[in-house]
Amino acid sequence: MPRDDFDGSQVFETETMVLFWQPPAVFGQWTPSRFVVDGVTYGCAEQFMMAEKARLFGDEATRAKILAADSPRTHKALGRQVAGFSQDVWDRECLGIVVRGNRAKFAQNPDMRAALLATGGKLLVEASPLDRLWGVGLRADDPRIHDPNQWRGKNLLGEALMRVRAELSARLRDDSPS
Repeated sequence: MPRDDFDGSQVFETETMVLFWQPPAVFGQWTPSRFVVDGVTYGCAEQFMMAEKARLFGDEATRAKILAADSPRTHKALGRQVAGFSQDVWDRECLGIVVRGNRAKFAQNPDMRAALLATGGKLLVEASPLDRLWGVGLRADDPRIHDPNQWRGKNLLGEALMRVRAELSARLRDDSPS
């Protein structure tokens, strides 16, 4: 269980949950993780997400800036500047984009894939007190985090990661000799 020195970078496991937030936790969008999608190399899942956001709205100038940047903080800031942005369109497409990026991240990084698969059937929870969309709006040391009905956020990143985990697990089962 989280201690008083919790700073967000640790990963905590309970019987039913894996709680994470910031790097170096392999599950976070900002964690350094080199992977390639359609011939483009990304340095982290946040870069992929924001570049795809720019592509979705036809903003190639901002996409180029995102691809040239090294910092997830910069990727996020540039993602907020995407021209032609529509919240309705983004709400409809964002989860699929994050699933696609994380599928590549975990499929192409064996140690990260092993860490994701090692979570088994546990609920993956982004314990960010600041994010009510991708996280649960609570810190890992908040007692309410153990009851999804008390979450203040949607945990979309956790949802995306659990989808990727299921896909990778199924692929392993399909590839194993009978």
